[in-house]
Amino acid sequence: MSDWIEACAADDIDEEDVIRFDHAGRSFAIYRSPEDEFFATDGLCTHEQIHLSQGLVMGDIIECPKHNGRFNYKTGAARGAPVCVNLRTYAVKVDGGKVFIHLGN
Repeated sequence: MSDWIEACAADDIDEEDVIRFDHAGRSFAIYRSPEDEFFATDGLCTHEQIHLSQGLVMGDIIECPKHNGRFNYKTGAARGAPVCVNLRTYAVKVDGGKVFIHLGN
């Protein structure tokens, strides 16, 4: 059994944007950078459990839509109050125009 899960088509995400992906009762956020790279994090803000897919992407930062806490979506690092807990990140690969995330350890 593979730990790689198909999340979406690459064309589903605009450049410098984020979409929500739910799998096995968990929410993930899939990002497309201005450099046309793809990244994945947990989908909920670590402060208020709000879906980050409703937030604003600026460069390599996702801003939570509720309290404007910021994370670097490439590293998961919390970048401003009120968030202080980092996001978990996941390996991503693109194959055949589809985006896959790795859920294994």
